[in-house]
Amino acid sequence: MKDSTKDQTQGAFHKVVGKIKALAGKVGLNSELEGKGKDEMRAGKVQQKVGEVEKVVGK
Repeated sequence: MKDSTKDQTQGAFHKVVGKIKALAGKVGLNSELEGKGKDEMRAGKVQQKVGEVEKVVGK
């Protein structure tokens, strides 16, 4: 698997996991878990964009 595809896939995975954590933290009134989930979603978005850029650049 190309690095760009791997980054896009892993980024999408982290976005989903982060969303689940954020929702679980919000429902359970656990602000720390909610914050970690939001951070993971952001990291997933960045990783996904890196994969898209790598694909365009041809790396």
